[in-house]
Amino acid sequence: MDARRVDAQSTSRAMNILIRADSSSEIGMGHIMRDLVLAKNYSGDRVSFACRDLVGNMIDRIPYTVHILLSDTPEEFIDLIREQNIDMVVFDHYGIDVVFEKKVKEVSGIIVLCFDDTYQKHHCDILLNHNISADKERYRGLVPEQCEVRCGSLYTLIRDEFKVEKQIKREKLYDIFIAMGGTDPINMTPDILKTLRDDMSVCVVTTSGNPHLNELEIFVKEKKNITLEINSTRVAQLLHQSRLAIITPSVMVHEVLYMEIPFIALQSATNQEDMVEYLERENYVVFKEWNVDAITRFYNA
Repeated sequence: MDARRVDAQSTSRAMNILIRADSSSEIGMGHIMRDLVLAKNYSGDRVSFACRDLVGNMIDRIPYTVHILLSDTPEEFIDLIREQNIDMVVFDHYGIDVVFEKKVKEVSGIIVLCFDDTYQKHHCDILLNHNISADKERYRGLVPEQCEVRCGSLYTLIRDEFKVEKQIKREKLYDIFIAMGGTDPINMTPDILKTLRDDMSVCVVTTSGNPHLNELEIFVKEKKNITLEINSTRVAQLLHQSRLAIITPSVMVHEVLYMEIPFIALQSATNQEDMVEYLERENYVVFKEWNVDAITRFYNA
């Protein structure tokens, strides 16, 4: 997906793009991960990130210049825009609202691109909802009339590692692949693992930002059938080597569908409701809470 805006005022020179997003044990890693995919569409431009230094963040894994913000005020952000001569801002942050966006736009006059997956009001030039469940019509009245709304599978962001991995033949090593987001903030993974048979080969993927990591490591220590991958650089391969995935109804859904792996989606946050409704309409298996019969119910669905 090429998210570049075709603008009458644009020039042939490279643009200076600033992405405003955060990651933490509470927020998770999803915003940064999809922003990194988006950034690759601007390989001829200069890209940098603006982030808060929050607990459990993944700033050290962002391969671009990162500007550390000391506050969430528009004033500090606008100062950064001016200091860095920014041409376009990408907002991917639930904590930034339409008032913030409007102030940035009116003061700086730069191009504003906003990620959205919960149908909120935005003041931007480009609205991007890359979820397969996205409905363009629902943005009527939520964005300025001149805003370019980009919705749905045409704009879905898939990491390069998955595109490469899909071309490779792999032996299935795991019965179940589990990824409850980058940080599993409500600690769903142990509840799932406790219901699985010991003769099942299981791969669990998480990150060092998981606030419950120590508990998880202790749990799997005596379980020879469970492989725990922390900050893995081969998520696509591990997924490809699995027969069934248990994931959250988030960005990971796009990657699992792309890899054509059967999956169970387990809701972990209210902002996933739109994806949950879409998956239910399409007859995928979705749970709002895990239970001991979930695997059996999946195979009987």
